Amino acid sequence: MASIFTKIIQGEIPCELVLQTNSEIAFLDINPSSKGHTLVVPKCEVARLEELPAEDAAALMQTLQRVARAVSRSLDNSDYNIVLNNGTNAGQEVPHVHFHIIPRPAGSSRPFRNKEAYAEGEMSRYGQQIRECLD
Repeated sequence: MASIFTKIIQGEIPCELVLQTNSEIAFLDINPSSKGHTLVVPKCEVARLEELPAEDAAALMQTLQRVARAVSRSLDNSDYNIVLNNGTNAGQEVPHVHFHIIPRPAGSSRPFRNKEAYAEGEMSRYGQQIRECLD
């Protein structure tokens, strides 16, 4: 079954379109975390970033950069977060990879406040585990 984003891409559901290319679409989030909150979505429907073909991922990053610059400029060069929720445990609600550009004007809350320290030797163990999984 097509995701809600695929239905938007196919024109079955309306959106406030920001940009459309051959391989991506960008539109305003209907439940924004702040005014100007924009989603950048590949037209290729895959649930996770690592499932996206490399050429589509490269094009997506270029579009993400272009749209992020425009979002910032449109809001007086506002700072912003770029967020990817990759999987349900990470907060992904729509099983179609997408990036959030969330403007952070002066006075807005600061994310990533909660920190978790590594125990002795843990950092090198995690680093090694990740290196062993690189393609």
